[in-house]
Parts: sequence; C-alpha cells; structure tokens
Amino acid sequence: MLTLLLKFHYSHGMFSSQMESFYSLIFSLLSGMNIPFDIVKGKGPIIFDPIATAADVDQVREFSPEESVPYVGEALTILHKEVDNKAAVLGFVGAAFTLASYVVEGGSSKNFTKIKSLVFSQPKSAVLHSLLQKFAASMTKYIRYQADNGAQAVQIFDSWATELSPVDFEEGLLERLALTGVDVVSLDWTVDMAEGRRRLGHDISVQGNVDRGVLFGSKEFITSRIHDTVTKAGKGKLILNLGHGIKVGTPEENVAHFFEFAKAIRY
Repeated sequence: MLTLLLKFHYSHGMFSSQMESFYSLIFSLLSGMNIPFDIVKGKGPIIFDPIATAADVDQVREFSPEESVPYVGEALTILHKEVDNKAAVLGFVGAAFTLASYVVEGGSSKNFTKIKSLVFSQPKSAVLHSLLQKFAASMTKYIRYQADNGAQAVQIFDSWATELSPVDFEEGLLERLALTGVDVVSLDWTVDMAEGRRRLGHDISVQGNVDRGVLFGSKEFITSRIHDTVTKAGKGKLILNLGHGIKVGTPEENVAHFFEFAKAIRY
C-alpha cells in the first residue's frame, strides 16, 4: 500500500502537543484518479505517466474517497475516539496547483518548467484548467470525507504555489484567502507576520510563521523569534507554529523548548 498513514504523538518523551496530526500523503488520492505513481527512496514521488495533453486529462477520474481510500476514514475514526477530545485531530490535503505540478512534472522539480510552460505558453490553458478543476473537485470531496470521519480541522497545502508570481496566481491571493471561508491562513517565514496580519485583517486566524531553521539556534534565540512573531501578530487570532515542517536533524531539546515556551505565552 503506497499511502503512508502516520500518527504523531508528541506526548512521548520531551514535549507534548495539543494536536494529533493525521498525515495521509497528499498523493493518496492520485491512484483513485487513475494517476499511477510510486514513492522512491531518495527521489520522492514518481508519476509513471505525466500529464501533458487534453487526452491525458480525459483519463483522469474524479476521486471517490469512500471507494479509493476507505482506510483513511477508518483510521480517522479510530484516532478521533482514541484522543477523546483531549487533542484536536487534523487532516491534510494537497491543493490543486501543487498536485497538478507533481503530475505534470512527473514528480518533484527544481524549476517547474513543464507546469510553467502550460501556464505561460497557453494562457487560460484548457489542459491546465481542466486538470485543476478535477483536482479542486476531488480535494473538496476529500476534505468533507476527512471531516465526516473525525478530522476537526483540515489543512490545505499549496506548497508550490509560490513558484508562480502573484500576477500569474491571481494577484492579491493573500487577501482573497480571507474571503474563501477558511478559518485559518498559514504563512511561512517569507511573509512578514505584521504584513500578513495587515493584509488579512483581524477577523481571521493566522498560523505560523517562525522559520524552522531558528530551531538550530540557541534557546534564547528561539525565544526571541517566538516573541517577535507573537508581537507582530497582534491581538488577533494566532496559532503559533513553524512556517513549515521540522527539518531532519533539528535538536529535540530545541523543539521541546519551542513547544513549552509557546504554550506558556499568555496574551
């Protein structure tokens, strides 16, 4: 089974979290959409038949989570019962453009030349538009499926949207996010928290955005960066977090310090 399901318990050892994260690889819906792939050690995802034409898109089916990944719903239900509301259960999905990038490029990419070629050489490309529509519809189904089976929040990852300039990915995207009905917008460290808050307003929650590299510094330095993020976020709703996942080799004692200091902060 190619799908990797991981449950993270930060209650073991040095630090504890108020959330239980349920990770299903963002590629878990691809097989159910007739897009065969594999995860190769040292290379990451490999798409066997990258999409390049309208005929390729026609072969892509809309995702049915009940049929393709019933084990995801079962795992979420079990996890929700196990944590018994002592922690929040989080689900995850990949956003349409990020998924499209993988299946057009054939896997991970440094330059994204193939997906950008569709964007730039074929404005309003029927190929890309149709593919994004299918991913958006499938992503919506997957979010609802996870929520119906125990996920109390679902995070949408659009990791590769940053490869496009604002004018190519709908200028003013950040402001539009506040109008989509989402409850929280996650920012990474490339966006200044004060600027992000100013553009989003104070009625929406913000998550982030401490640079994960900070955890390689001293505890004093980590503390100062946490204070900087919290101060810039102001009195609005904030979920203090890193701007991206923890890097391999991060000192565990520094992760513990981040957790414990963050939990101790009071507005």
